Amino acid sequence: MSKHLQRDIERIRRDLLSQFGLVEKVVDDAVRSLVDRRADLIDSVLGSDTAVDEREVHIEEACLKTLALHQPVAIDLRWIATVVKINSDLERIADLACNIAERALSLNRHDDFPIPDQVPAMVRLAMSMMKQALDAFVELNAIQAREVIRLDTHVDRLNREAIEELTELMKRDPELVEPALHCFSAARHIERIADLAENIAEDVIYIVEGEIVRHKHDDASDGLPANR
Repeated sequence: MSKHLQRDIERIRRDLLSQFGLVEKVVDDAVRSLVDRRADLIDSVLGSDTAVDEREVHIEEACLKTLALHQPVAIDLRWIATVVKINSDLERIADLACNIAERALSLNRHDDFPIPDQVPAMVRLAMSMMKQALDAFVELNAIQAREVIRLDTHVDRLNREAIEELTELMKRDPELVEPALHCFSAARHIERIADLAENIAEDVIYIVEGEIVRHKHDDASDGLPANR
């Protein structure tokens, strides 16, 4: 790797890690606004969208410029190409966080609505997946990336259970239809954040091993991972 290519890759890496940090905070604030009914966080989440969008464009332009100038090969080429995808996924995660904040705003009109227990559990797993995906990217750790992929099965299961509970609530009490639909939508957005964290983990495996594992991995077992 030439000195100039190494310098440009390091700059892109720093910018992407900064974007990771911003998106992680946006998601954390969004889910707290929903689960903890923290209405004071909603404006902050919605106001962060522009900054995330601007950083996404900046990182993509830097990647394309580096590809054109240096014409990298092998792992350097895989790394830059994958960063373009991860960068896009982070922007989509931030958009989903804004959607969650909007659903939280709507739910604030229904203070007594019982949010199913599965939703906070989904939040914890999705946030863990994001953090582990970031660590896997920083350390180029394919083993940790595969753990992120495994966790997605549990988020999907919790999402199905939350939908079933919300459906029963709507059947029992028509007055709960509106808030239940807002909660249903929020749960779906959380599930999509987990999916995008899984995408990032798959991309890490591609960087490290040069293998595209999308659509190839088996479903994980139902047991949650042991505490580490």
